[in-house]
Amino acid sequence: MADEHILAIDDEPRYLRVIAFNLEQEGFRVTSATSGEQGLALFERIDPDLVILDVMLPGLDGFEVCRRIRELSSRPIIMLTAKGAEEDKIKGLRIGADDYVTKPFSAAELLARVDAVLRRTQPAETRQPTLALGDLCIDHLGKRVTVRDTEVRLSPTEYRLLTCLAGNAGVVLSRDELLEKVWGPTYRGEDEILRVALWRLRQKLEDDPASPRYILTRPGMGYLFAAPETL
Repeated sequence: MADEHILAIDDEPRYLRVIAFNLEQEGFRVTSATSGEQGLALFERIDPDLVILDVMLPGLDGFEVCRRIRELSSRPIIMLTAKGAEEDKIKGLRIGADDYVTKPFSAAELLARVDAVLRRTQPAETRQPTLALGDLCIDHLGKRVTVRDTEVRLSPTEYRLLTCLAGNAGVVLSRDELLEKVWGPTYRGEDEILRVALWRLRQKLEDDPASPRYILTRPGMGYLFAAPETL
């Protein structure tokens, strides 16, 4: 049984009840908050393993709560968005959310997303404790990334995406390959999640994200991490 602690932040009591009931049935511990302010206070107090965060909150909205959490922590965040609100999904991913679930959602979908995000917080399998590619270094044991000896703070999803690309340096990986390896088989075809995660990685790693050195796009094929001899 799972024993992770999840913080659910939503101003609609019915959604909080659904979230708590279904997650607790699977063995998760759930703490609920009905506002952004309350959610942030609880986050600092309990340090949950994952946050489920509604976009539409009174006072501090979900986007601002996400930003503030990202200033404190890389704990994974799943945002709840309204049906058809594509701009909310993209905005949430760009400011640091790891995934999203569209309201209304089924219990099965919510559990699948929670399981997938928590799996991405686990250490990636590797045969070597560190991987150095040019002036970028990945410390697999410490889950720490540095560029020219300066640490770069990544979310669990960004870290797994980077290790997937860097572990296959010089090899083009298709969008669906990356989605399946990093997010899981149920995410095939969800190109927007991948595009935004790559955008965030480039913002953090590259001197000039518009002309990247590390993570390269191969139109019509996919993406690759530049081979060491080209860095």
